[in-house]
Amino acid sequence: MATFVKAQVASLSASIIDFLTTLVCTQVLSIWYVVGSALGTTAGGIVNFAMGRNWVFESTERKVSHQAIRYILVWVGNLLLTTGGVFIVTHYLHLNYLLSKIIVTCTVGVSYNYLMQKKFVFI
Repeated sequence: MATFVKAQVASLSASIIDFLTTLVCTQVLSIWYVVGSALGTTAGGIVNFAMGRNWVFESTERKVSHQAIRYILVWVGNLLLTTGGVFIVTHYLHLNYLLSKIIVTCTVGVSYNYLMQKKFVFI
């Protein structure tokens, strides 16, 4: 249970970076929300990997390169699910892109990211 709670704290931290990056890209730099969301997901992914490796799963005895490759594979899936989901929810349900991002990020985070990191990346 402690690992799950730590993973949620790491996920929240990464999500904050993700959302701040998305907001800066879209609101300050006037980047299209799909690209801004992808850039935010990238920034959050970097934070999440570092926290997962060093704190959540305490998996520093394994080679970082092996974990990074596995993480990138999982992260690409996350990027596709999140970016595609934000587009679909925003475009077809006519929700604000930030609300779409919250809904999609929470769904993907709980159903995909945690399990893949625990069972595949940081084993």
